[in-house]
Amino acid sequence: MYIMGRPATKPTKLRDGYYLEVRNKNQKSGIKLFRETKRQLLLAIEEYKQSKDVIILGKSRNGKLEAIPEL
Repeated sequence: MYIMGRPATKPTKLRDGYYLEVRNKNQKSGIKLFRETKRQLLLAIEEYKQSKDVIILGKSRNGKLEAIPEL
């Protein structure tokens, strides 16, 4: 049996880029996706929006999420 260590208490740092959340329709939880460019973000939205709920979380800069006014 593998013994795991103590879980991390420090929150993870967000990389600079764009974040969106993808979840199944009518579900409360989903997964966060990271894209480096706005073009990649738009492609991911187009890919997932047909079958899943897509929530744009914002643009991360210096570890803080900012709203994207154009979207």
